Amino acid sequence: MIGFLLSGAAAAFGQGERDLAEEYFKNGDCLKALSYYSSFLKNSFEKISLKNYTSCIVKSKAWGDGEQFFKKQIKGDANNAAWYYLNWGIMLENQGKATEASKKYEQVITASGTRTELKRDLADEFRAQNQSEWAKNILLEARESAKRYDIFQLELASVYRDLNQPEKMIDELLSYGMRYQNIEVVQNMLQDFTKDEKEQVLLEKVLYDKIQKFPSEGFYNELLIWYQVQRKDFYKAFVQERALDRRFKHNGSRLYNLGMLALQNLDYNNAGTIFDHLVKEYPKGQLYPVARRMAIFAREEQVKNTYPVKRSEVQKLLGQYQQLVDELGVNVRTIEALRNMAILNAFYMDDFKKAIEILQTAIEAGKAEKNFVDKCKLDLGDIYLLQGEPWEATLVYSQVEKSQKDDVLGYEAKLRNAKLHYFKGEFELAKAVLDILKKATTREIANDANELSLLIMDNTGLDSTEAAMKAYSAVELQLFQNKKFEAIDTLKQLYKKYENHSLADEILWLTARTYIKLDSNQQAMADLKLLYSKFGHDLYGDDALFAMAKLYQEKLNDKDQSMKLYQELMEKYPGSIFVAESRKRFRILRGDVIN
Repeated sequence: MIGFLLSGAAAAFGQGERDLAEEYFKNGDCLKALSYYSSFLKNSFEKISLKNYTSCIVKSKAWGDGEQFFKKQIKGDANNAAWYYLNWGIMLENQGKATEASKKYEQVITASGTRTELKRDLADEFRAQNQSEWAKNILLEARESAKRYDIFQLELASVYRDLNQPEKMIDELLSYGMRYQNIEVVQNMLQDFTKDEKEQVLLEKVLYDKIQKFPSEGFYNELLIWYQVQRKDFYKAFVQERALDRRFKHNGSRLYNLGMLALQNLDYNNAGTIFDHLVKEYPKGQLYPVARRMAIFAREEQVKNTYPVKRSEVQKLLGQYQQLVDELGVNVRTIEALRNMAILNAFYMDDFKKAIEILQTAIEAGKAEKNFVDKCKLDLGDIYLLQGEPWEATLVYSQVEKSQKDDVLGYEAKLRNAKLHYFKGEFELAKAVLDILKKATTREIANDANELSLLIMDNTGLDSTEAAMKAYSAVELQLFQNKKFEAIDTLKQLYKKYENHSLADEILWLTARTYIKLDSNQQAMADLKLLYSKFGHDLYGDDALFAMAKLYQEKLNDKDQSMKLYQELMEKYPGSIFVAESRKRFRILRGDVIN
């Protein structure tokens, strides 16, 4: 009983010493901390206390005391000798005695014996001390002593990354992934590890080599597809996904998902290629109707985003949609195609009567689908606005607001009503609605609402009439109604009149974008240059620079000037959303092999 009480008292005393040591350490009083740490560590081992002790030795340069302490501890506590050797080595490193430190690190490995988990912990500490070479040595020795070459693969991958040995890093990760079929861990680590372009090129090469060597192993294909999607190289991902689709009989489901992903990333060309393949490969499959429609839709997006938009190309799209409807009939499988036809007729062919007729047909065929009917009603509101009938438009939008009160479509209808108020110059009403929409559940609607709200807030209240803002919002309505030439004339007059107004940069940016849609590229360039020179430090600086670089690249065939501007954007606006795309385009122009 007395012995038990004494041991309890000793433990409490030791804990008290540790607490005092910690307190002095935090206050930077190393001399007092050393005394308590050394006393505590004589009877109790704790890694953090040992680390702090060593830190104090280094700070106070008490090298002799440290050496004496480590010798005594190694002799009296063989079980933790490896930790004392490691800290001794750290002390010697700080003395500038690298050779002697290396000898201590060798002794760390020897003293750890066959304790595999201890070697892992020691490797972690080596890495924490920027001694990744020794972390590698102890992990490899752990494999050797355990005669197991499948352990510590993730740890070694991290160490090889520290040592800038990407081949070995990738090899460890792929070996781990294959062994445990854990693709997610490998993907997460590769995402962190392969940020350097050389490492990315190497990873792709290694994966292709593995696929050739092990053609029946899907793991490498899966990883390569993931990597190519990360790089937004949807064609290469399609080639791999197509091979997996044939081998594992996925019936096109994964290819369809890839096509939709390409669409979301605005890669309309490759999205169309993927959906065309599905149409050809599975003409009797369940995905055929939707794949057929998405193939046309992908081409539609290409047409709508190639300026100027050619009516002849829109006519072709309408013909393709009509063929689809003729083949499959007017039913729930073709209602989305009908809706697309209505929008094309309204916005690009100015045939509002036909657009409304097609929408009514679609609504009748899809009347059981509430969401679809309400989407068509939003389209109908847009067509009324195109025709210059805002009261009819707001009536239809409000119907959808009521029908879809707390759903995404309801928020969308509310946003359109807010824009309608904005177009009419009713800024207070617009802002009241937009303030509600800023809290919308969908990020896209919330962002749009916030952007328009800021535009109104920044440019109203500057004069009693709000004439500039009303004129600007009226131009935006003209553009919505496809009256681009009239809008250009108005914008020119607006800039002359409001050159020193807070709206000046908005006016220039809108003018340049409208010229681009008219394929008037020299005029667009002139406005972009003016915008960049006067407002480069402001909101549209990186937008203007990126737009200029693209124009030089795609329309004006000036490779050198384009490269110069991409480079300027990357250096001047490192946080811009255009940096990644600028880097990719710069490398293509430079002639790099893009993987």
